[in-house]
Amino acid sequence: MRCPFCAGIDDRVIDSRSSADGASIRRRRECRRCSRRFTTYERVEEVPRLVIKKDQRREPFNRTKVLQGLLKACEKRPISVARLEELVDTVERRISEEFEFEVNSRTVGQMLVEELKGIDQVAFVRFASVYQEFADISEFIRELRPLMKDRARPDTDTEVFTSEERIGQQRGVD
Repeated sequence: MRCPFCAGIDDRVIDSRSSADGASIRRRRECRRCSRRFTTYERVEEVPRLVIKKDQRREPFNRTKVLQGLLKACEKRPISVARLEELVDTVERRISEEFEFEVNSRTVGQMLVEELKGIDQVAFVRFASVYQEFADISEFIRELRPLMKDRARPDTDTEVFTSEERIGQQRGVD
């Protein structure tokens, strides 16, 4: 650490304390060259994660934008904002742990879909339909089949049919 008074590079630490919020360490130093004291702060350098969009643009991860997308998917569903913020915290933590600098937007979306699936199935389907860009009803049904099988009671035979299968059943055709 360079002394702010004489520009000397030889100093000693006299005292170290954590800051009130615990996010940094305050150090009192004494320059061995001019004997003057000065204070430095040490903090963890946070590298913002960049999200690689479909068109290959890169933009910083924006938790507000993610939360807004989740709020839209959870509209009129019994899910608190606090629960959604926890979900965003979980995904943000995973991104920080698993990716050093950049993460693909599809990966972020998949993480959100996985987390949302365990919270509310309707919100999950809403979010997945936008994130996965379902082209038609068959893609919706493909996503719904596993959910319906999970919900089926052991004593009933609940299945999801495509509109073509349902029409065939009504006509007595297999």
